[in-house]
Amino acid sequence: MVGEIVIGGRKIGEGKPCFIVAEAGVNHNGSLELARQLVEVAAECGAHAIKFQTFNAEKLVSPGAPKAAYQLQTTAVEESQFDMLKRLELSPDAVRDLHAYSRDKGILFMSTPFDEESADFLEDLGVPVFKVSSGDLTNLPLLRHIARKKRPVILSTGMAYLGEVETAVRAIEQEGNRSLVLLHCVSDYPA
Repeated sequence: MVGEIVIGGRKIGEGKPCFIVAEAGVNHNGSLELARQLVEVAAECGAHAIKFQTFNAEKLVSPGAPKAAYQLQTTAVEESQFDMLKRLELSPDAVRDLHAYSRDKGILFMSTPFDEESADFLEDLGVPVFKVSSGDLTNLPLLRHIARKKRPVILSTGMAYLGEVETAVRAIEQEGNRSLVLLHCVSDYPA
């Protein structure tokens, strides 16, 4: 890893100001209008970036996959995890809209891709950084695919063993990408 990286023209690293990312995730509930409101609020609050999630439910989960316990606490029990994710999925047109809207509001657009096709789509949009979820820390093919794009990578490490983190870092660096930020994150809610 290098000591300093640049994301959207902003230097990130030791001795640099904190880089504030507003975590939108899927809190738009599948609504482009609500997602645009999240962009507005994040920009008004002075966040440097806002991060969403880009995925295709069919590539992310099987129709029979059960929900996690924390998902069951906040969603309808009869709704499958697949149906929940399908409801939260943003179309490519919606993601394009949010990317442009974020730029218009003066905030950097980020999104976590959950598959190679989504990463390629975000690359085509021109995102300056890739954020990888802790759930994909051990998905070495995806990590390598993203690393080959030669853009900074922000990698979450929630619930990983140190050896898994080391393997992930090695996989990214072996693709010639040393612009890497590791996040220690909480993967159990509440913390």
